[in-house]
Formats: sequence, C-alpha cells, structure tokens
Amino acid sequence: MTGYILRRLLLMIPTLLGILLINFAIIQAAPGGPVEQMIVKLTTPGAHGASDRIGGGGDMSAASVTTTSGGGANAYRGAQGIDPELIAEIKKQYGFDKPAHERFWLMLKQYAHFDFGNSFFRDTPVITLVLEKLPVSISLGLWTTLIVYLVSIPLGIRKAVNDGTSFDVWTSTAVAIGQAIPAFLFAILLLILFAGGSYFQWFPLRGITSDDWETLSIGGKILDYLWHMALPVTAMVVGGFASLTLLTKNSFIEEISKHYVMTARAKGISERRVLYGHVFRNAMLIVIAGLPAAILGVLFTSSLLIEVIFSLDGLGLLGFESAVARDYPVMFGTLFIFTLIGLVLKLLGDITYMLVDPRIDFEGRS
Repeated sequence: MTGYILRRLLLMIPTLLGILLINFAIIQAAPGGPVEQMIVKLTTPGAHGASDRIGGGGDMSAASVTTTSGGGANAYRGAQGIDPELIAEIKKQYGFDKPAHERFWLMLKQYAHFDFGNSFFRDTPVITLVLEKLPVSISLGLWTTLIVYLVSIPLGIRKAVNDGTSFDVWTSTAVAIGQAIPAFLFAILLLILFAGGSYFQWFPLRGITSDDWETLSIGGKILDYLWHMALPVTAMVVGGFASLTLLTKNSFIEEISKHYVMTARAKGISERRVLYGHVFRNAMLIVIAGLPAAILGVLFTSSLLIEVIFSLDGLGLLGFESAVARDYPVMFGTLFIFTLIGLVLKLLGDITYMLVDPRIDFEGRS
C-alpha cells in the first residue's frame, strides 16, 4: 500500500500543473481584467479613490497575476486620454508588465511554497482570506454530509429489505420530492416560515454565531452555533437524500441476491447479522467511492446560494465575488487549494476501499 500511496502523491504534481495551466490559458482570453477595471474607474465620472490604488494597493506580486487583456495602452478600451505612463504604472502594480509565460512560472514557484500572493482588491493575503472563510464552509459541508449519510444509508438498507412494499414507495416519493425542490428555494421558504419572514421567528436570519457569542459559556456557544446552523443545513440536506438512498438500496439488493447471502441464511444466521456482517461491507464499496466527491462538492460548490441567502461569509461567496471582480490571485489560489484537497480526498477514498475490503489491491494492479 505504501508504494501505491507514494505513486499517487507523485501523480498529484502533474495533475495540479495541468489544471493550473489549462485554467491559466483560458483566462488569457477573458476580458475585464484588473487593469481594465482600474482604467474604467479612472475614466468614470465621479469615481473616488481609484487613483489612491496606484502604488498603494499592497504587495501585488507578479506571481499572483494570471492574465492580461493585451499589450500596451491601446489594448485597453476606454484608455484614450489617460497618460500612458499611468497605464504602465497600473500594469506594473498588478504584475502585467511581464509576459504570460513568466507570470505563470513565477506563480508556480510561489505556489510550491504555498505562497498565493495578495488579493487585488482586498489587500489581504489569499491564504488569510481562505482561512477566514473556511470555518463557515466546513460547518455547512461536514454537517450536511454527516446528516445525509446517517439518514440515507440506514434508509437505503431498509428500503432494500422492504423492496416493493408501501414503505419503499412512500419513502421513494418523499426523497424524490425533496430532490426536486431547489435548495435555495427551500432556504427562502425556511426563512419565511421560521426566521421572521411572515410567521415565526424561531431562528436567526444571518451568521453562524450571535454577536455576544464570545461572552457565552461553552454550552451556550455550542447551542448558539447549532441554533444558527439549523436552517442552512436543513436547506442543504433536504435534496441530498435521494441519490445516496437509492444508491445504497440498489447496492444492497444486488448483494442480497448473491449465493453467499442465501448460504448464510440457510445456515440459520440472523437477518441482522446477514445484512450488517456479510452484505454491508460489499454493498458499501460503491457508496465509499462517492464519498470524497460528495464532501468536496458540499464544501466548495454547493453552498453558494445558501451562504448568500443566510448571509454566511464562506468560501462559496468568496469564490463568486472573486470571479465577478476578476480577483485572479484569489481565484487561482482557491483553485489550487480545492484541487489539492480533492486529490487528497480521492486518495483517502481509495485507502478506505482497501480497508473495507482487503481483497482490493490497487498496488498490485498493472
């Protein structure tokens, strides 16, 4: 297993390089970069503070810059009438005075030391921004994944055992309806019903903690945190049961029909021991295979609208705002971090595969 893990770790390097290179190349064609945005501010009547950014916007290293819309002052629309020296100074501030291949190489060298540079428009290190937003996304992701798995796996097993019964039919209908309701729409409904929208005000409207959270006791902090997380997590889990429940059910139905299960039953082994002692390990392999992707998806992609609706300042909102503002250091820094986490989770999924079923040997595969 050690050799397989080492090979997978080494393969992460070219994978990361390939993803960064592809996205870097795509960004080259995207208009509206930071230089263009600064020129728009300078040429828009009534714009305030734009000139203050020149030379005073923080440490904008060249390795943090990942795109340009062209070369020279004439490449930028709306640049007419602006001193070319000022435009050259803006480009130098953001690092666009260097060619694309040199910027990419400098970025890779910094990323090798986990130095992701500073945000263009927040004047804050990217890693600091990520660490500030990470607790919100981890809270949403871990609670959502935990609840979905704790509910879906037992429910899927029971549906497999009672396949075709009324219980199977009405539970399938319920989870299908839940999956059909968009999470953001259900979140709005929860706000209207339980957060002071029109009916009850049982839950807070925004944030993951109260303003006086620091003054509360340990028990009070835990209850306050759970109180704030109740509605966002409920909105995220309501549509997450269907796929995992049906996947678990189908996996168990397939295993239950095999000869080793009939043999175990013929020996007089209890149904519970047959299900959880014999069938469970084999049936859970396909569920375990999807766990890394499920965690990554919930943590970093599925919570954007929920964060906006409940005013939760997490990674989803950070990524969206960075894309809109063309904050390239944040965009590429978070891309690197998320990709690395995804690759590590995938490796952990394979290791869990081998722990659940020792017959699986990835290392012995050619």
